Amino acid sequence: MQRYGADYRYKSIIRTREGSRLVGASQSYVTSACLLAVCALAVGLLALWLTADSYSAFRRAELFVSYFRTPFLPLMNLLPPLLLAALGWFLFGRTWAAYLLAAIPTLGFALVNYYKILLRGDPFLASDFRLARTAGGILGQYSLTVTRLMLVIAALFAAMLLILIFFAKASLPGKTRIAGILICVILTPLIYTQLYLNVKISNTAHNSICEHEWSQVEFSVSRGSWYPFILSLRRAFPSTPKGYSAEEADRVLAGYSDGSIPADKRVNVLGVMLEAYADLRDFPMLAELADVRSVYAPLYALEKESVSGKLLTNIFAGGTVDTEWGFLSGYSHHDDFRANVDSYVRYFNSQGYTTLYRHPGYSWYYNRENINRYLGFDERMFIENGFDAYVDAEAAPYHSDRQLFDFLLEDLDAHTARGETLFSFSVSFQNHGPYSDVRGDNCRTHVSGPGWSGESCAVIDNYLAGIAETTEELSRFASELEKRGEPVVLVVFGDHKPWLGYDSAVYNELGVNLDVTTEEGFYNYYSTPYLIWANSAAKAALGEDFTGEGADLSPCFLMTELFDLCSWEGPAFMGLAREMRAVTPLLHEQGIFMENGKLTDTLSPEAAELYGNYRCAEYRRETKGIR
Repeated sequence: MQRYGADYRYKSIIRTREGSRLVGASQSYVTSACLLAVCALAVGLLALWLTADSYSAFRRAELFVSYFRTPFLPLMNLLPPLLLAALGWFLFGRTWAAYLLAAIPTLGFALVNYYKILLRGDPFLASDFRLARTAGGILGQYSLTVTRLMLVIAALFAAMLLILIFFAKASLPGKTRIAGILICVILTPLIYTQLYLNVKISNTAHNSICEHEWSQVEFSVSRGSWYPFILSLRRAFPSTPKGYSAEEADRVLAGYSDGSIPADKRVNVLGVMLEAYADLRDFPMLAELADVRSVYAPLYALEKESVSGKLLTNIFAGGTVDTEWGFLSGYSHHDDFRANVDSYVRYFNSQGYTTLYRHPGYSWYYNRENINRYLGFDERMFIENGFDAYVDAEAAPYHSDRQLFDFLLEDLDAHTARGETLFSFSVSFQNHGPYSDVRGDNCRTHVSGPGWSGESCAVIDNYLAGIAETTEELSRFASELEKRGEPVVLVVFGDHKPWLGYDSAVYNELGVNLDVTTEEGFYNYYSTPYLIWANSAAKAALGEDFTGEGADLSPCFLMTELFDLCSWEGPAFMGLAREMRAVTPLLHEQGIFMENGKLTDTLSPEAAELYGNYRCAEYRRETKGIR
């Protein structure tokens, strides 16, 4: 009896100790989970604070506070780091590893977004991952400053990591981890489709601080860090237009027919897209300066001999291929082409033209070598396969237009001597940003104005130094083409407005209106000059004097403008494009149009129906494939 009692007391002690250990383990799990959750939420808040600091048009504190005026914005931005932390704990069994899985992408995205807005004026989107190599090459040209806020965030990041290493050591058992991983895998797509893609929630999560829905950067930063990035996943790949049907698109296209270029109207076409080429005379505070007017004098003289107007691009300070591919393909919306695609280049091929692409830069920038092959160019030349004999790769962003234009003249002479007719398209590299805030020795201007800092004036002077060289070389190029007996039509345009200081600082200091919800601000932000010029031989062949005021239009309509001047009917798709241009010459990727001469984001019913047909036909043409 006594031994039974002792054995009973012994087992009771064992059970008590085991129960204490279980209770202690449970408390340790709860403590670790709570610490991990707090750190994940803190990381999400730091990302929001960094995002609020990225756009100077809003006050940082005011923008940060605005995130919490609706419950959905904090939820959409703080849920991803929480989910990543949970997944990490189940995957690795360690809170510090789970924290890193949540913190690195959360703060990494916010940091990339910060610098992209600062340097390029547009937010970080999911589609940017496809251009990672190009972005790395571009960023290498800029000096990235580390702010005090970033140092504070780095210190807090490290402090939270140490807290988890020393005070949250609980390791989950294997069965719990497997169950947790399965739950995370099941929940993630449900949360994405039912929460992030929910239109009602998206409308509820609208931030009232955002006044300009047409401004992509304002739209993005007003919604935080993770939320706008996740929303951009939908546009990472081309989406099917609303109401799309391949059969219906074919029916729309069947209403138009291909036209041929008459033998007696075949002329050489040379297209040149100039890097960051903008007319700063558009800004009154600069147009009144004699120095600035003198820089653009050769352009003004050339415009008088041309059909000239404004190109209304989709981009600002970067993303050059958007304008380039819009011109070459005729698409108002397009992705990075991944296979052979129908284009205006292929139309020239079908008419017996030799199609050439020239760029004194690297072929891997924007995957140009492959994409220009997909567009149909017979021959493509870059630094790696020919231009290295004419210009040094390191010098090309500063001085390469003379070499480019000299090469194009030799190119034209060599091919026409063999009886070929050319469609040649070139992308310049000279005057690529950034522009130093220390005035260079080659500056020809010395701009100044009330309240303008010396650094801002130096940026403008350095930019205009490159513009002066480019404009003089362009004028010389036209003069040389005039001497040729071969008929040549020249199409020249700028790809986008230039980068002028971090966060558009120079524009802001000069008082330039960049509010894209106004017509003035929209033009200031998106417009670049274009001109279509012809030598005497081409004028005689085409019976057109190629002078006058051209329409302001999107890049996708510029080739149509050229064909109209040449009296060419063009491919079937161009017939539809002409009808669309007559209704709205602006098809902006942000859903902005120009109907009856006014900017709008809502088309009339008739115009909306035509636009729907146009988008479906455009998508069909882009995706049906070319063998």
